[in-house]
Amino acid sequence: MTATKTTGLLRVPGAALSYELRGTGPMLLISQSGEGDAGRSTDLVDQLAGDYTVVTYDRRGLSRSTLDDPGQGVTLAQHADDIHRLLAELTDQPVPMLGCSLGASIGFHLAVEHPEQISTLVAHEPVTPRLLPADQRDRHERELEEIQHIHRRDGLRAALAMVADVLGIDPANPDAEPDLTPQPMTPQRFRNFTFFIEHDLTAIIRDTLDVTALKDTPTRIVPVVGRTTPHTVFDRTCATALADLHGTHVREFPGGHNGNTTHPRAYATALRAALNA
Repeated sequence: MTATKTTGLLRVPGAALSYELRGTGPMLLISQSGEGDAGRSTDLVDQLAGDYTVVTYDRRGLSRSTLDDPGQGVTLAQHADDIHRLLAELTDQPVPMLGCSLGASIGFHLAVEHPEQISTLVAHEPVTPRLLPADQRDRHERELEEIQHIHRRDGLRAALAMVADVLGIDPANPDAEPDLTPQPMTPQRFRNFTFFIEHDLTAIIRDTLDVTALKDTPTRIVPVVGRTTPHTVFDRTCATALADLHGTHVREFPGGHNGNTTHPRAYATALRAALNA
């Protein structure tokens, strides 16, 4: 059964932030990957809404979260400040957060700057080159720049093929649970992907996060990888480096880089276990 949805719009510096709340119980924030807006993980939210009041949102520049200046770029610090202001609007208690890919990278800023708001950060395959040794970091930042170059030269579909390769996603083997909500490539998703590639990838490359500060945050950080994500790809390597930084182990969740959308039932079970551990 789909839980009742409440929507809201919050003014933040330079943008209007659209958000959704579904379910009952303690609050849980989900920050999506890639071009994902508030509805991207709808099947996962269905699985969680009996236990949590789930907060999802459109990152600034995506879908209904419009920019005052549409040509303006964005930084990860701005994305994190948006969540800081959203949580301050919704609750005065710390909440657990699931950050997927870019969402996990944003969560790192919150854990450092506003740890009083995030009790636990489940960081699924963060796209944070700063976690890696200098040579690996430079190589992966160049990969992200190459995605942007291909996008400008050859278009979105060619760029998405490289995104899949960099993140270890196999479009030819769409392993997934049955009866998922369709996620067609609508004009809005096309625009979201364009913003993600042109602006959010730049935000990753230019990130200013001091990753060593993650060792001292009181926020509990849980590194996560997808069970089918290849061991050699960028995002899994970042999760492993995060675990090494904390002296902890990596948890494996069902599916691959997008397990939150491809395996929502099994993923919800794994997420509950990680939050309750």
